[in-house]
Amino acid sequence: MNATQNTLSLKSVYIDFREITKARLAVSVVFSSIAGFMLGITDVHSFSWMVLLKLAIGGYCMVGASNAFNQVIEKDLDALMDRTKNRPVPAGRMSSNTALIIASLLTIIGIVLLYTINSKTAMFGAISIFLYTSVYTPLKTMTSLSVFVGAFPGAIPFMLGWVAATGEFGIEAGTLFLIQFFWQFPHFWAIGWFLYEDYEKAGFFMLPTGKKDKSTALQIILYTVWLIIASLLPVLGYTGQLFITPVAAIVVFLLGLWMLYYGVQLYKLRTAKAARTLMLVSVSYITLLQLVYIFDKFLR
Repeated sequence: MNATQNTLSLKSVYIDFREITKARLAVSVVFSSIAGFMLGITDVHSFSWMVLLKLAIGGYCMVGASNAFNQVIEKDLDALMDRTKNRPVPAGRMSSNTALIIASLLTIIGIVLLYTINSKTAMFGAISIFLYTSVYTPLKTMTSLSVFVGAFPGAIPFMLGWVAATGEFGIEAGTLFLIQFFWQFPHFWAIGWFLYEDYEKAGFFMLPTGKKDKSTALQIILYTVWLIIASLLPVLGYTGQLFITPVAAIVVFLLGLWMLYYGVQLYKLRTAKAARTLMLVSVSYITLLQLVYIFDKFLR
């Protein structure tokens, strides 16, 4: 009986840890960092499993820390929303102090691991935690500009991998940042659309016009166009060591049109289903784009 209880206890701790760090989101962010790292290395001979491991674990810690801090700050608001009321802190399975300890430990571990790669990587990791926790989180109940602010820490992971591989922040890392920066808007506005009623319970302002209207849908389309343009910049030859071949550019362009199509569908239909579909497509888009960039680098 004790063994069974211990097993259940360990399982519940594991589940709560995954929820407090938003494991699924954290893993997707780590993937972006790994993609940036693969683009940053000179060739396969400069690849280091140790650096990659530090980047992956350190990156997870940084994202997990941001999410844990966020859930402590918003615990009362999370309790009002259906999608968040069962999180460990608002549900009462974990105290705020415990969550703060976890967040603090993850911050320290993450910064230390990233610092052992190079100081710039640690600096950008720390900046992302600060912006997400201290600026983006409180702004969510004040203004829809919170999405703009949140796009900065959200865009750091892709370029963080490049900085980890090279130790430098230049036009290449800036381009990777720009791509993921523009991607944030259609992605999070789509989420804000189909979760509008739930967000409204907590007083979160996520849509640019504050409404599920044509103006919001039009802005989603416009930012998707900017995303497509940014993703094609490396084919022009003006982004330093970061470049893609014309064939890869065509694939990237088609991926962009795919995402743009669903943005237009949202403009036409203005339904929660259309917004959810766009959100799912946006996740697939950024993952496939990163894979195209990587394959193009090593197969050309």
